[in-house]
Amino acid sequence: MNDQTMGAVTGVVLAAFAGYGVAWYVGAIDGNFALLLLLAVVVTGAYWVAERWVFLPRRQAAAAQAVAEATRRREELARQGIVGEPVDLDALRRRLLAQPWWLDWTAGLFPVILAVFVLRSFLFEPFKIPSGSMIPTLHVGDLILVNKFHYGIRLPVVNTKVVDNHSPQRGDVIVFRYPPQPSLDYIKRVVGVPGDEVAYLNKRLYINGQAVPRTAVDDFYDADAMRYRKQFVEEIGGRRVHTLIDDERPAFIPAAVDFPGRERCQYTVEGVTCRVPEGHYFVMGDNRDNSLDSRYWGFVPERNIVGKAVFVWMNFGDWRRIGTFE
Repeated sequence: MNDQTMGAVTGVVLAAFAGYGVAWYVGAIDGNFALLLLLAVVVTGAYWVAERWVFLPRRQAAAAQAVAEATRRREELARQGIVGEPVDLDALRRRLLAQPWWLDWTAGLFPVILAVFVLRSFLFEPFKIPSGSMIPTLHVGDLILVNKFHYGIRLPVVNTKVVDNHSPQRGDVIVFRYPPQPSLDYIKRVVGVPGDEVAYLNKRLYINGQAVPRTAVDDFYDADAMRYRKQFVEEIGGRRVHTLIDDERPAFIPAAVDFPGRERCQYTVEGVTCRVPEGHYFVMGDNRDNSLDSRYWGFVPERNIVGKAVFVWMNFGDWRRIGTFE
């Protein structure tokens, strides 16, 4: 294909990527960034390979031929005693070797896109906290890093685990695909692992029949709600976890959906008691009365887990938020 044809083809490909992004942004489709990034790697990688083995050798041959012809022409004119206009051979070579725009926007971006793909898929992925369900541990606007390899290495897009590592432990803060709608990512704290009996009764957490130790501390001021809430420190999985309780909310769990494994849960006016099935986890938000979690929609399958949240790397509204957290 000539440059004009390749330019037209590349324009269509880039327009398709842009159209997908716009449709996702306006809500016309449920976007999948992992899939989009994988396709970008495949497409730009194909151009990179073609550049290395086809397009670049073709330009090098054309440049060598043009420089040789210009040199012969200058030597022939010199033999005839004619002084021609000097030709800058280096500039000619650079011009003919330069990548066309359609390679700059594909093969030229491949190393960067590949690095982002590897980093995001297998090492760390950034997320933004959109709601207050994890207050006071995580605040709205916190930008966090999620360790993607702590629980094992998974293939991107299909999320199939290929290398096992640690298992989630009680007290871990995890990011996972929301079971009722896997296109959404949620963040909560693990309070129950496979085989555990987890109960949340009268706003107290019990694990395997034992009340989780908790100590009242100073009330927490919720700046968004402009009010104080009761704050406790609980001991979960050997971690000191700060939690909030709203006395104005009832103890019972309203509007729990019919989720897989609901027969393992008992709902009463006091709250809920569940036996966690194998391969699943029970998660809750630290802002106990303002969190849509396992009490309402059920257990998190192991295959839905994205990674372990480990670090707040930025909050543009409060730089003091930067750092690790429990």
